[in-house]
Amino acid sequence: MKRIVWMGIGMAIGVIAFRKITQAQAAIGPEGLNRAVARLADGVYDFADAVRAGMNEREVDLRAALGIVESDAGSR
Repeated sequence: MKRIVWMGIGMAIGVIAFRKITQAQAAIGPEGLNRAVARLADGVYDFADAVRAGMNEREVDLRAALGIVESDAGSR
């Protein structure tokens, strides 16, 4: 009976180890690298959009504080 229990535990550990190794290989492979780069690029684009929106908001605030009208902006 003990041998069957230990055999079952060993098989379970083997299956878990096999699945973890397969997941690690998938993450390291070309597809996993492509996914990682795509996530990074999306993050950079989102950050750039947030910076752009903040800059536009700040410019509107500064123009309002200085009393600059939008039509005056092009007549420098």
